[in-house]
Amino acid sequence: MSQAATPASSPTDASTDSAPTIDDGSGTHLKRALGTPSLVLFGLVYMVPLTVFTTYGIVTELTGGRVPVAYVITLVAMVFTARSYARMAMAYPYAGSAYVYTQRSFGGGVGFLAGWALMLDYLFLPLVNYLVIGIYLEAAMPAVPAWVWVLVSIAVVTVLNIVGIVSVARANFVIIALQVIFILCFAGFGLASISGNHVDPLAPFTGDGSVDGTGVLFAGAAMLALSFLGFDAVSTLAEEAKEPRKTVPRAIMITTISAGLLFVVLSYVAQIVYPSNAFGDVDSAARDVMLAAGGEFLANFFTAAYVAGAAGSALTSQASVSRILYAMGRDGVLPKRVFGGLSARFKTPVVAILVVSAISLLALVADATFMFSLVSFGALAAFSVVNASVIKHYFIDRKERAGGVAVLNNLVLPLIGFALTVWLWTSLSAETFLFGLGWLVLGVILLAIVTRGFRRPTPMLDLKETA
Repeated sequence: MSQAATPASSPTDASTDSAPTIDDGSGTHLKRALGTPSLVLFGLVYMVPLTVFTTYGIVTELTGGRVPVAYVITLVAMVFTARSYARMAMAYPYAGSAYVYTQRSFGGGVGFLAGWALMLDYLFLPLVNYLVIGIYLEAAMPAVPAWVWVLVSIAVVTVLNIVGIVSVARANFVIIALQVIFILCFAGFGLASISGNHVDPLAPFTGDGSVDGTGVLFAGAAMLALSFLGFDAVSTLAEEAKEPRKTVPRAIMITTISAGLLFVVLSYVAQIVYPSNAFGDVDSAARDVMLAAGGEFLANFFTAAYVAGAAGSALTSQASVSRILYAMGRDGVLPKRVFGGLSARFKTPVVAILVVSAISLLALVADATFMFSLVSFGALAAFSVVNASVIKHYFIDRKERAGGVAVLNNLVLPLIGFALTVWLWTSLSAETFLFGLGWLVLGVILLAIVTRGFRRPTPMLDLKETA
């Protein structure tokens, strides 16, 4: 079912920090235009600093008012996993993320299934963003139905992605600036609203008493995994990054830690300001928090900043998944004529971008809670296998195990990351888990078709340098 990875030369042995460009067969290449700041901004916009409010009401009810605790648990797991992504990005600085890392470590069959699991969250994350855009804009302007906002958002984001990655990077600056201004305002209004009132500073950690136990914290933490997809998205831009062996790993770690700390702080302030899980609508619970903190002004400002962030996340997530489809099409796992080419004019995978837009139309009918969990399923499955890839690539294949530091870096730390992500993965709801496993079964069926019943080797991505 799989074939051992045998690249012409090991990327980790290269004497230069610049990675080879992979040819799609037409002589058209992805353009290297992104440095560390742009990659970090890409990751932060993908994660959306205000994404803490996407699942805020759902996780508040689930954990009994202990959202910050759930975020701390997720952050710990994600730091270990982000480190594994950084290590693998140094070894294989190519588009494709977990798909490429697992393929080169465990062979084509396992790599395909890792990429297939990763596609579950990448394909549906743009959909989730369009969904919440519709929810919040309809809540702010009831006269305009949610489906109108969804269709307009899909159209605008699709055009920007086709035009190219530089336009995406430029839009990111504006989106991040707006969200930073809002966060400062929210902190100021929030502190002013609780000034002089009796507030229990430990309440966000001890809970409101509606739900007890630690199991619900891990269930909440598992759902929050979707908030951390930005560091993974950074790795998909390795072929468009300058000096990718330096910039991509650095950006992955900066993005993960800074965003995670921000999520903890924002959820803490929100629960201090609004110490209740009684929401008008659990899907748009953040508006109740904003009304309590700063009235209509802050609620409207939040809607504007949040929608801009969700649009930015849709922009970057669509860019990422289109490049994963491109990477899988380029080596023949998906139809090469459909997914394996780039636009000669824009140097972007236009067909893949349009396919993602078509799938995103499901936002018109999808359920928010189920989609949040489903995206987390795909993310955690891919995160687990990337942690395992570090052990396979460095500790087993390259035999980098001489000394305590090498054992720590190449075995102990990725093993901890693997255990934590599997724990979170299995904490998701039974319904989500069954659907996710069904998705993996579908992947096995597709792999069987590609390999003629597993009689042929799985197509492998060619990592040879091109002129």
